[in-house]
Amino acid sequence: MPPTRPRNCLPAAVMLSSALALAAPAAAQTPADEVADWMKRADIARGEKIYAQSCAACHGVNLEGQENWQTPNADGVYPAPPHDKNGHTWHHPDQVLFAITEMGGGPYLAAQGVTDFKSGMPAFLEPLGKQGIADVLAYIQSTWPERERAIQASRTNQQ
Repeated sequence: MPPTRPRNCLPAAVMLSSALALAAPAAAQTPADEVADWMKRADIARGEKIYAQSCAACHGVNLEGQENWQTPNADGVYPAPPHDKNGHTWHHPDQVLFAITEMGGGPYLAAQGVTDFKSGMPAFLEPLGKQGIADVLAYIQSTWPERERAIQASRTNQQ
């Protein structure tokens, strides 16, 4: 029997692809060149500690995300996605990941014109700061296989 796709996989993928396609530097609080500077100074070990304290409760200790992350809960909010190779995080350039983390998922998507996708991701600029966000992103990226890292780096470099 072939594997089945979650019933809401396509709409989630379409919405996330739309957010990526619409992502423009003007919508993000931090410009791409500044994100690149923060990422150059990122500390993976520090990011791992911050992830454990600030992210693992929702995105999983092993970056596995929450169950049925591609299907909204009863309140319409999507569960936290995985940040490992099974999720979509590596599909996005650094600036998009940075903006979602600093602004929160809902405000970021709204700035892109996406209003029918409910994200439960809160803003983390205030508690983490820009260096903390870069550290966490560097840690997450360090866990990806080479293929996913290369694809994500290519998308980052195209901006």
